Amino acid sequence: MKHQKIAFAAMFAIFAAAPLVVYPVFVMKLMCFALFACAFNLLIGFGGLLSFGHAMFLGMAGYTAAHAAKVWGLPTELAILAGMASAAVLGVLAGLLAIRRQGIYFAMVTLALAQMIFFFCLQAPFTGGEDGIQSVPRGKILGLVDLNDNRAMYFFVLAIFAAGFFLIYRIIHSPFGQVLKAIRDNEPRAISLGYRTERYKLTAFVISAALAGLAGATKAIVFQLASLTDAHWTMSGEVVLMTLLGGLGTIFGPVVGALIIITMENYLAHLGAWVTIAQGVIFVICVLTFRRGVIGEIANFLKKPL
Repeated sequence: MKHQKIAFAAMFAIFAAAPLVVYPVFVMKLMCFALFACAFNLLIGFGGLLSFGHAMFLGMAGYTAAHAAKVWGLPTELAILAGMASAAVLGVLAGLLAIRRQGIYFAMVTLALAQMIFFFCLQAPFTGGEDGIQSVPRGKILGLVDLNDNRAMYFFVLAIFAAGFFLIYRIIHSPFGQVLKAIRDNEPRAISLGYRTERYKLTAFVISAALAGLAGATKAIVFQLASLTDAHWTMSGEVVLMTLLGGLGTIFGPVVGALIIITMENYLAHLGAWVTIAQGVIFVICVLTFRRGVIGEIANFLKKPL
């Protein structure tokens, strides 16, 4: 695992130094989406469950955190935890329905549930409809560190990303993670060995939902805005794209995938609607050139997991 430790150190060293050369808010957005993609990868890459509805966790957590901070006046850390908790509860409810099906049927159930949540967010009084929840206060950490300072906010987001990333890493390399991989590879065999696979899949679904919610809640605080964009079905498609580009079933792949997509959206924004076409072209090229994803191909070349 020496190569993974080197990769960990390099990644966090880059993130720690990034605000010196790159606009901090851009990197904060990148870290939020990287955590979102890592959470999604835990479900599909290691559990074999393709969800087309992960945007509902990102969006609902964002609305909950924004409402908790602005209306309820909760401290920032509690508002983010409230958002994460709402995503976890939603994950339990959605998971209990979705895991009854497999394959494309599982994906369609999650998509249908996500559309229901989207229209709930559109109509619910506390969400602000199409305007969303604006001017969300960033507040202070422990009542001491003012998060209106972008540098302070940056390292707070970095700490959240690091905690979420390490949690996913530990889950993947735990006995639970090994069983999850066994279910992904051959569920009938896992059942024959005595594992209650539905419980494992539900647990993975809820953990993935909670971590996606952590990303959504953090993003709402960073941008001081919770909007319908995060709950829209296209966001679910975007996180699939990030994961596939970076490398499905790899540890660092979703981070690289998020870097590619967010950088494209940021620096190709002047193209307007053509950004989507540019993304599609690059996705086709990457799929044809890097069939295992960017990190997947590098890991295959080095013959070491990344």
